[in-house]
Amino acid sequence: MGIIAMRINNLGYLIKEGIRGIFLHGFMSFAAVCVTVACLLIVGSFTCLTYNITLMVEDLNKTNEILVYVDEDLSDAEARSVGTLINKVENVYKATFVHKDDAFESFVETYSDKDSLTGVDTNFLRHRFVVILEDNGQFQQTIKDLEQVEGVAKISAARELAEGFTTIQNVLQIASVAVVGVLLVVSLLIISNTVKLAMYDRREEIAIMKMVGATNSFIRLPYVVEGFTLGMVGAGVAFGLEWFLYELLRNRMAAASTLKLIDFVPFQELLLPMIVTFFAAGLFVGIVGSWTSIRKFMDV
Repeated sequence: MGIIAMRINNLGYLIKEGIRGIFLHGFMSFAAVCVTVACLLIVGSFTCLTYNITLMVEDLNKTNEILVYVDEDLSDAEARSVGTLINKVENVYKATFVHKDDAFESFVETYSDKDSLTGVDTNFLRHRFVVILEDNGQFQQTIKDLEQVEGVAKISAARELAEGFTTIQNVLQIASVAVVGVLLVVSLLIISNTVKLAMYDRREEIAIMKMVGATNSFIRLPYVVEGFTLGMVGAGVAFGLEWFLYELLRNRMAAASTLKLIDFVPFQELLLPMIVTFFAAGLFVGIVGSWTSIRKFMDV
């Protein structure tokens, strides 16, 4: 029991020394936490954005609907007759004609400020066909075939939008790896330097402890505790800020009628992976940053 009590007392002393080291160099500790917060905020933001764009791309890729706009110079009867040619295109399951007046009414129903559209001429819209495909795997070829149909002026497909989002997604992934890599290195360096300052101030004490037989683990632990604490504090602050900023942005975007296309999921859906990501990164930066700074002081 005496040995166990002594070990517990030693552990308490070492943890207390680690916490003391944080306040001993308050400015460097503050800088380490701030850089860790900035790093994790950027990591979290890229992760949230990429996740939401991935969901949008998946939803858009599931659609098998294409809007085919006919030449605006065609009469109503001529515009309707284009549907016969569209239905003959391979892989077209069904083509439904939508008159421009009906399209305008649908547009008005989805627009928040209906009064501002009173008296607007519907001629700015075109007759269109809503085309349903049989097989999405032949999407690109079907688009090419539809473009060759006489009377077709323009084709709009959600899949094209999905490809645009996919490009953005790929750019974000590449950018996130580069930015996160740089910021992780900066965080490691600052935490490492913070711990080095604490060890430099106590270098004579460390030398004496080594000479009287203190183990490397006994000497290292306070500094590992210091790095761990800095990393965890940074992770906690960053997580809280990420949650607040994400929900603020999501609510603002939901309220903006021009951004209805971008519908972010609630942060609760991302809660578990974000907690794991933030605190694992904080743990890594804190412990690795402190551990790498200890080595040079271990040789007496």
